[in-house]
Amino acid sequence: MTDSGTGRVVVIGVGNEYRRDDGVAVAVVAELATAGPAVDRLALCDGEPTRLMELWDGADLAVVVDAVRLDPGEPGLIHLIAVDAGHLPADSPADEAAAGTHGLGLGHGVALAAAVGKLPRELLIVAVEGRDFSIGEGLSRAVADAVPRLVAEVQRAVEAYRGHRARP
Repeated sequence: MTDSGTGRVVVIGVGNEYRRDDGVAVAVVAELATAGPAVDRLALCDGEPTRLMELWDGADLAVVVDAVRLDPGEPGLIHLIAVDAGHLPADSPADEAAAGTHGLGLGHGVALAAAVGKLPRELLIVAVEGRDFSIGEGLSRAVADAVPRLVAEVQRAVEAYRGHRARP
């Protein structure tokens, strides 16, 4: 992350609270809303690529929180993926994100945005491995336990961008 600190910062949670662990972003965004990080936009999205691009349009830093499904996986494990338009990560956990309503996930959204020149200046994906993506509400224990760490990672990224030292 750069230390420019004065640009537009957005945080986007991607997921569906009615698909168990896919709802982790909803929990993270709710926590961030009460914590009041210094962001210009805090939003939820289903991950559909054009909606993602609309939400991060004009952002200097976009932090995207999402649950990913890996097999085999380690539920609760957090991945930080810095995306650079010149070097998109191949086979990253973001490629395994739960699909949106049109069968496209976060990885597809990032690739499309890069192809059409619509990536934010800096993009950080904060992904957590999920266990249960079945229909229903409520996070698995491992993913629920990861929520405070996810919130801390988002806050740390925003504070680092804004030029502040991260709180311990």
